[in-house]
Amino acid sequence: MSPLPTTVPAIVRTRVRAAVRRRAPTSPREAEERALVLRLLSLLSQYPDDELAAHRPGLASAVAALPRSPAAAELSAFMDWFTAQEPDALARHYVETFDLRRRSSLYLTYYLHGDTRRRGMALLTLARRYRAAGWDTDGGELPDHLPVVLEFAALAGPGAGEAPLRMHRRGLELIRHALTESGSPYRHLLSALLGLLPPATDADRAAVAKLAAEGPPEEEVGLDPYGAAHRADHGSDHGAAHGHPAYGGRRVRPAVRLRVADGRPRPTGPRAPRTAPRPEGRS
Repeated sequence: MSPLPTTVPAIVRTRVRAAVRRRAPTSPREAEERALVLRLLSLLSQYPDDELAAHRPGLASAVAALPRSPAAAELSAFMDWFTAQEPDALARHYVETFDLRRRSSLYLTYYLHGDTRRRGMALLTLARRYRAAGWDTDGGELPDHLPVVLEFAALAGPGAGEAPLRMHRRGLELIRHALTESGSPYRHLLSALLGLLPPATDADRAAVAKLAAEGPPEEEVGLDPYGAAHRADHGSDHGAAHGHPAYGGRRVRPAVRLRVADGRPRPTGPRAPRTAPRPEGRS
């Protein structure tokens, strides 16, 4: 690649180089395998209810059948833990890790915008992106919930489909850092995902360090303009808990339900709300 002119801003040169270094899928088979990894990540990052726990053997087989890659290795490490736990232990760990700790929230716009008006607009923009692509999440979860964003990426492909993941790369890095710091096996899922995205730049690393030290922006305005009706459907604590339904005593599963068929996870339709076990204390 020819050197970029010095008149091009440094951040632009950095991101162009990062994009060039990224190896895009070169065949339909590679694209299909990438979509399968994203779908597995979406499924495994959802709340582990009884249905998901019952499908662990099939999921383990699907992961074991993946071609060798860094992402497959991370998924395999996660499945070693996931298949060995009792269902109740899995549910408690999930709620304690993702619902009761702000630094490992799976609601991506929180890291970029905090509790500000900009977050409400970002949620609305993301929901419109899904609808424009012909995908209706049915409102089962906020559109920035990581399992929902991952499923969209799997369905829509590495271009427009993965754009929300690339946009929130810094938040994903912060989640991985928090999970690594707490020793949660879910760190393997974040590592697998980040390995699929363009490499972090120096600007990304500096922004993540600043975000870890200072936290997201603060402004007590809820999720407007995303809509009061959506908040009413999810409980009055939804905005205060950074989008976590578990603060209100129940967990809403992502709109896309997945089943395991022939060793491969596939979408089948919307989920109904589920109740999560409540831990005795909050961290």
